[in-house]
Amino acid sequence: MTPQELVRTFYESVVSLHRPEDLPRFIGADCVLRQGEQTVPLGPAGMAHHLAALRETYPDYTVRILRQHWAAPYVISECVMEGTHLGPWPGTVPTGKRLTFTGVNVDRVECGKIVEHGGAVNTFETCLLYTSPSPR
Repeated sequence: MTPQELVRTFYESVVSLHRPEDLPRFIGADCVLRQGEQTVPLGPAGMAHHLAALRETYPDYTVRILRQHWAAPYVISECVMEGTHLGPWPGTVPTGKRLTFTGVNVDRVECGKIVEHGGAVNTFETCLLYTSPSPR
């Protein structure tokens, strides 16, 4: 499996179909989450915890890869994420609305596993749900 195929399968099958039992096949034991200049230990257990929290907020959460670029050892994926907002997320209250987010994930793949994950999600659409238009 190429690095791009590994990352696509991880997001579109393991994450979208909620198969946490498959995480050890895709996530390295020493996998870290990159948040700006910081790295946070993740591993399969940390990824399972993150995905479980995401499922509490968006029970029907899915990820679809639009396109990918590989610059060894990194796979950059442009994604569309969708889910119905039924649970809390930091700073938000459930809206019951089906939301669509766009984003870019950057995953470092070594020895057939994701060993570093980072990226950015456009949450502008979500912010619009929590603000009312100002009168002119």
